[in-house]
Amino acid sequence: MTQFIIGIIILIAGYFVYGKVVDKHFGIDDNKETPATRLEDGIDFVPMSWTKIFLIQLLNIAGLGPIYGAIQGALFGPMAFVWIALGSVFAGAVHDYYSGMLSLRHDGKSISEITGIYLGEGARKVMRVFSVILLVLVGTVFMTGPATLMGSIELFGLGNADIWLAIVFIYYFLATILPVDKIIGKIYPLFGVALLTMAFGIGAMILVKGYQLPAFTTSSLHPAGLPIWSILFTTIACGAISGFHATQSPMMARCMTKESYGRRIFYGSMIAEGVIAMIWAAAGMVFFNGLPGLAEALSNGGPGGVVNTISITLLGPIGGVLAMLGVIACPITSGDTAFRSARLTIADAMNYEQGPIKKRLALALPLFVVAFGLTRIDFNIIWRYFAWSNQTLAMIVLWTASAYLVKNNKSHWLTTIPATFMTAVSATYILQAPEGFKLSTTIAYPVGAAIAVAAIMFFLIKIKSRKTVRA
Repeated sequence: MTQFIIGIIILIAGYFVYGKVVDKHFGIDDNKETPATRLEDGIDFVPMSWTKIFLIQLLNIAGLGPIYGAIQGALFGPMAFVWIALGSVFAGAVHDYYSGMLSLRHDGKSISEITGIYLGEGARKVMRVFSVILLVLVGTVFMTGPATLMGSIELFGLGNADIWLAIVFIYYFLATILPVDKIIGKIYPLFGVALLTMAFGIGAMILVKGYQLPAFTTSSLHPAGLPIWSILFTTIACGAISGFHATQSPMMARCMTKESYGRRIFYGSMIAEGVIAMIWAAAGMVFFNGLPGLAEALSNGGPGGVVNTISITLLGPIGGVLAMLGVIACPITSGDTAFRSARLTIADAMNYEQGPIKKRLALALPLFVVAFGLTRIDFNIIWRYFAWSNQTLAMIVLWTASAYLVKNNKSHWLTTIPATFMTAVSATYILQAPEGFKLSTTIAYPVGAAIAVAAIMFFLIKIKSRKTVRA
């Protein structure tokens, strides 16, 4: 299990070492009054302790992502550990930190508005539409999935999935319009602790029982022969880097009382998610006696079945409870904040005050009408584009952070390197994916790389031209 342990060490060391570098480079200032105190409204701008915000942020960004994605990514073999460790430290945590801290510096604005400030009005308009569509899709999927599961297992003796859907629907609606500290602030920290307890319990048991990982190789071990580039980097998104996180960070930026809490909340929650992903990737690789066994388990019961089997076997009855919490509560707690973030994104775009409840209802009701319509149709084909759109969103946020650093006369390489990498990932994926252009790797790889090189060259040329004009 040496590879697994090294990966955990890299994540922890990354927080304490590289996290401090990122924090110092940004230039935190606790003398600046935060939006939580300057704009406090008792609805969305509500001061909270950093520990509570950290647990809420972790649950907001995690959900089932670092569990399901890591299990499916485990099919590629130990290279998944490399991506989780390095991706989290140098890309994902940097992305989450800047999406939260830039929002903190701009009155808690949504990521679409932040993008507009630094990349221009065109980027702002694209991101507004892009973000809302992504959030509604996430919210709808995390509404129908748990409802269907609860109906199938007849939770509390209720086997009607439509009734469960109505219950989840009502909860989502309340969580979207009520003050952030009334529901989210009270139950999220508890679920966040449960998510960490579940992961640490699984991690401890795979070490105690002496499971052995496959030998390390840079080649793909995927039973279906899928290439590592760039499928691995979109399969494991939450747990390494995910654009969805950028839509969640501004909600917590509106609740922070000090800038110095940013590393703990934003960088730290991404590292914690990386640890969770590392644990579940390891469990997936070893529990079913090899990757072919994991592939068979996924084909028979899906990732939910894999989580249930591993949890009950390794943790007993407690594991069963935690597994149920994971496959039901975690997606629900990501779905409700997706709708809340969609409401805030639209409100920011319209400069529409959200204090009076009638104004919150004016934005929330149309969102839920659309979501209800989506629950009535099969939109699996549309959902396949989520993997690509999610990483494309992360790419845009990293370029936004780079523009911020340039504007403030700071070195931009901390963000432009991961931005260029994610540009290559997004471009290559859509070129080769079945839902994309279906090109062979011999074409997709060089074209994707060329697009990434063109992006960084364009950025550098823009910087140079701007300096020339100033001179």
